[in-house]
Amino acid sequence: MHAIEERKGWIGLLAKAPAGRLAALWNDVADRPAFTHLRAPEVGGAMVRGRMGGTGAPFNLGEMTVTRCSVRLDSGEVGHGYVQGRDKAKAETAALIDALMQTGAAATIRGAVLTPLQDDMTKAKAARAEKAAATKVDFFTMVRGED
Repeated sequence: MHAIEERKGWIGLLAKAPAGRLAALWNDVADRPAFTHLRAPEVGGAMVRGRMGGTGAPFNLGEMTVTRCSVRLDSGEVGHGYVQGRDKAKAETAALIDALMQTGAAATIRGAVLTPLQDDMTKAKAARAEKAAATKVDFFTMVRGED
């Protein structure tokens, strides 16, 4: 079960990563694996559902464009990539990284791609939180001393 949660984590990280940053990190990876497409990168749509207040009845919010890709490394591992938008190269890169994370190269890929992406996202989240905190208003009540 732990491996499934860990895989969900890196697939989610790859899906959320900025395309340019992911491409730059991937270009620095020296050993590119040989692979075949199980599903070539293709663009489609997905229905996005929401809930009022996070707990209400679900409703269809609308559709969004997604790109997906599935690859099989010559060593047999299968990787999948799903990304928002129409970026076929990003979907293929995500699928290749997913497949490589299931091989002996996982530590190398984690250090070269996933850890820098996670660090970037953590810094961006902290910057957003700091910016939001600067606009926070603290309300307080003063006791007037009258009874």
